[in-house]
Amino acid sequence: MSDLLTLSATEALKKLHSKEVSSVELTQAHLARIEARKHLNTYLTVNTEGALKAAQTADSAIANGEIAPLTGLPLGIKDLFCTTGIRTTAASRFLDNFVPAYESTVTQNLWNAGAVNLGKLNMDEFAMGGSGENSGYGPARNPWDDSRVPGGSSSGSAAAVADYQCYAATGSDTGGSIRQPASFTGLVGIKPTYGRCSRWGMVAFASSLDQAGMLTRTVEDAALLMEVIAGHDPKDSTSSPQAVPAWKESLGKLSLKGLRIGLPQEYFIEGLNPTIRSMIENAARQFEGEGAIVKPISLPHTQYAPAAYYIVAPAEAASNLARYDGIRYGVRKEGKNLIETYQNSRTAGFGAEVKRRIMIGNYALSSGYYDAYYTKAMQTRTLIAQDFDKAFEQVDVIFAPTAPTAAYKIGTNSADPIAMYLGDAFTIPTSLAGLPGISVNAGTIEEDGTRLPVGLQIIGPRWNEQVILQVAHAWEQLAGLTQPPFQK
Repeated sequence: MSDLLTLSATEALKKLHSKEVSSVELTQAHLARIEARKHLNTYLTVNTEGALKAAQTADSAIANGEIAPLTGLPLGIKDLFCTTGIRTTAASRFLDNFVPAYESTVTQNLWNAGAVNLGKLNMDEFAMGGSGENSGYGPARNPWDDSRVPGGSSSGSAAAVADYQCYAATGSDTGGSIRQPASFTGLVGIKPTYGRCSRWGMVAFASSLDQAGMLTRTVEDAALLMEVIAGHDPKDSTSSPQAVPAWKESLGKLSLKGLRIGLPQEYFIEGLNPTIRSMIENAARQFEGEGAIVKPISLPHTQYAPAAYYIVAPAEAASNLARYDGIRYGVRKEGKNLIETYQNSRTAGFGAEVKRRIMIGNYALSSGYYDAYYTKAMQTRTLIAQDFDKAFEQVDVIFAPTAPTAAYKIGTNSADPIAMYLGDAFTIPTSLAGLPGISVNAGTIEEDGTRLPVGLQIIGPRWNEQVILQVAHAWEQLAGLTQPPFQK
């Protein structure tokens, strides 16, 4: 069975479409793996019956020669993408029994391409968190060491892909929620340019930042799946009309000779694990050995990014989460009057981190403080974006650590929100600027006798996902990286 599970998505599709293996076989193998590895708490809802039915349909299509890009491929879906007839909770007790009557555009694109939905994956509640510990259903666990976090908010997505419980999974990235868990689990995690993928049917956290992306085990798989989920959607006013390039086809076609790589001094600071620092610098040197040009750059407003983000994101979250009032759907706890019903429902339905961010956001948006906090944060965001624009006049891509540490033990930072927030310091600036970023495995370090993966973050200019995918693919070849270990 492990022979089927450890295929890349691209390899699995080749075997499927040449009829060496059936979608039902692949789906059954993954469902058995999910059941056997329940202790990792990756899935909140397993779509057993629906997945097997979709696999049978895929096998019939293949038999008839009706093959779409992903026909028969079993995938996992982060539980903030609405799925028709399948419970969607955003890992919040508030939405414990919410079953959407509509499908998100991203997941609809996957089903149109023939993919099979194995189920809905655990996450930080409403995508608020960087560890997976804020889920209303308990934390997902890291398959490299199940006493550690897999990162967040796409915690179940990262853990499931790294543990071979699906070939790939959707994620969402607001301030690092795809890239940081990819770093913690040794995966490829891509956040495209803001507007590249539709947000329609995604449970909203911060609307000017949220962006769908993918977690995969290879760059080739990431390119393939991104081509499917990206594209214009008239239902989302922030969705770009730009055509989606043939990213997978472009892999291996980039000449590294003369490629300009920037190393931002602001990302190599105190608090960054020194071993991780040397690994990122070593990666740049390896590219230099292939003819690339590595140059130091400055992104001077980086230091203000976490502070700006933790005003903008909670402010937008407070606005978006106002709809969860216990009246139309979700948890309802009756009170003596309307206001008390609101209070009771929100008290019962929301976890501590969500409540914290709602309070911060409402304070930042309140009369008398709006200009001092929200307006100032948005002005800082503009300066951060301008820093990147200037940098990309000198370089083609930027290399940086994805996270300042490897995966830490569950419970380490949960009592210290500031420590948790600073864990996103290297991913937040890219999100504020709306740029594409990808995390690829840079290798492993040892902590307490356990080998743990570390991510190399590659940041590109707006709308240039192609260059970060090409450079990430080149790194895979240079480093000779292997997939995460298969745990029995």
